[in-house]
Amino acid sequence: MGDPLFLHRLQFAFTLIYHYLFPVLTMGLAFLIVVMKALGLRSGGERWNDAARFWIRIFGINFTVGVVTGIPMEFQFGTNWARFSRYAGNVIGQTLAMEGVFAFFLESSFLSLLVFGEKRLSRAGHFAAAVALFVGSWLSGYFIIATNAFMQHPVGHRVGPDGSLVLADFGAFLFNPWAIAQYAHNMTSTVVTASFVVAALGAFYLLQGKHLEQARLFLKLGTTAGLISSVLVAFPTGDTQAKHVARYQPVALAAMEGRFESGPRAGLSMIGQPNVRERRLDNPVTVPLVLSVLAFGHTSSEVQGLNDFPEKDWPDNIELLYYAFHIMAGLGTILIAIMVAANVLGWMGRLEKTGPMLWVLMLAFPFTYIAVIAGWVTTELGRQPWLVYGLFRTAQGSSPTVHGGTALFTLLGFCGLYLVLGVLFLFLIAREIGHGPSPGTPRREVAHA
Repeated sequence: MGDPLFLHRLQFAFTLIYHYLFPVLTMGLAFLIVVMKALGLRSGGERWNDAARFWIRIFGINFTVGVVTGIPMEFQFGTNWARFSRYAGNVIGQTLAMEGVFAFFLESSFLSLLVFGEKRLSRAGHFAAAVALFVGSWLSGYFIIATNAFMQHPVGHRVGPDGSLVLADFGAFLFNPWAIAQYAHNMTSTVVTASFVVAALGAFYLLQGKHLEQARLFLKLGTTAGLISSVLVAFPTGDTQAKHVARYQPVALAAMEGRFESGPRAGLSMIGQPNVRERRLDNPVTVPLVLSVLAFGHTSSEVQGLNDFPEKDWPDNIELLYYAFHIMAGLGTILIAIMVAANVLGWMGRLEKTGPMLWVLMLAFPFTYIAVIAGWVTTELGRQPWLVYGLFRTAQGSSPTVHGGTALFTLLGFCGLYLVLGVLFLFLIAREIGHGPSPGTPRREVAHA
């Protein structure tokens, strides 16, 4: 517990996971708000404008807390990961700066127009502000993903005279094939999260018998977008990402599947317990041939096992990596099934009257957050023991002058601060849900966030 490297990693993991709970909703909501505002441009579309107005307030609260929780991570690159910043900062600093200078300010500026400018802008102008907010939000996401993708699959760099990395090809770095695949998968998952949240609130209002017109809109939009996006998360975006892992990080794929022996016609492990000491997967339930197909597109393809790689290059927590991957994949499958069932009932005209399905939709939205976080845990644990894959190990990257006691002290401080922020966030969200959608008149409560 006193190991400084472990505490640096634990602190960054905690702050990152907590922070991401907020942008995962705002990025997905940015897309759905554009859809609502587009529908509001039609004749008789004022009810969609009312719906958008409500979700803009929710967006604003999420955005505010997301900014506050995101700031410490920028400083942690210097305080906790100084040697990593010295080694790779000339490369990853490009996209981190672009995220702050361009995307963040674009997003925050047009959020102000959306919240406070509706009475001053035409319908088309307010829609344009929503589009700009969406562009800023998703552009911000791309710059962050491009940064992470370089750590997963480094391209576009060279080694400078002092041994640190310098940018050699900005285009190759920015349009890293890993970044494009990861971005598509990640952003689709944000739409899944937002869709389930919108559908959950619609189901909640219907079960309460309140705000019925808006509840029906929330339910219709949430289930439709949720079905499309949850399928796209699995295929083609998830499938493409899996093939990148198989090609560029085969040891990570082996650990994700608890696979120790190599061979063709590899089966996909549905369940089991990785026994690292004995180098086997206990009590496995597998689907024959599927892993070879998912990884390389052919049933006869050989999938390497962990025994093919030096143990020093194995991910350092195979058990957690294995379970995180299977939680992500399992929940993703369940979420698709929920949305298929909800849409079938919707097409039959029975969804609003089917109480059990409304309860399922209302209670299912936390699983989207769990699946997304499990996906990021899979991504980051799969890269270990590297900070920059194949070039720079995690053990080399921490700050040598920040000892374990300091890291633990600040971690406890973050826990206390984020607890307060979490309570405040829940209060503000509960207040907005209690007010509900407000037809016809823009509200200003989000300013108090």
